[in-house]
Amino acid sequence: MSQRRRFLKYSVISLFGFGVLSSFVPFVKSWNIRKGRIREFDVEVDLSRLKEGELIRTEWMGKPIHIHRRTAEDLKLLDKPSPDLRDPDSEESTQPMSAKNRYRSINPNIFVSVPLCTHLGCEAAPRFDAGAVDLGGDEWPGGYFCPCHGSKFDAAGRVFRGLPAPVNMEVPPHDYRDGKLIIGLGHEA
Repeated sequence: MSQRRRFLKYSVISLFGFGVLSSFVPFVKSWNIRKGRIREFDVEVDLSRLKEGELIRTEWMGKPIHIHRRTAEDLKLLDKPSPDLRDPDSEESTQPMSAKNRYRSINPNIFVSVPLCTHLGCEAAPRFDAGAVDLGGDEWPGGYFCPCHGSKFDAAGRVFRGLPAPVNMEVPPHDYRDGKLIIGLGHEA
């Protein structure tokens, strides 16, 4: 083989190899999510128009999010939790440390949750008063109810014992900044 042919052969192989390697750089860089990059996925919600008892629906990271402004009655019920709760202290649940309390929220008046039943991921229907769903004479005070398999959660998303859902509803990471709710991983809590 002539020197010219050998030079062309190795040049083409080198250029091809360089091209393949450089095409992987953006792919590999996408794995390196830094804190600044995570902020792009945060969701900002203005709560100024949210009245007591109302609910806002949004989405974060492909998950539905419910933001519920609790009523004074909701807060009274949470102050005296039912003895029938499976995990009343939320030891087995997913929530940020700043929301690990009886309200499962940073601000007791605002409950931020991923309204998916923890049994099979059904989207739980929000329930604001005990008369909205007939539960066969149960003394259930209200909260979230999954009509698919009958799991019931209180106004803090805590599941009741003896029902299909194994753990409490998820509370996503969130914080408050400049009068707005920020849902996401980039918050400083």
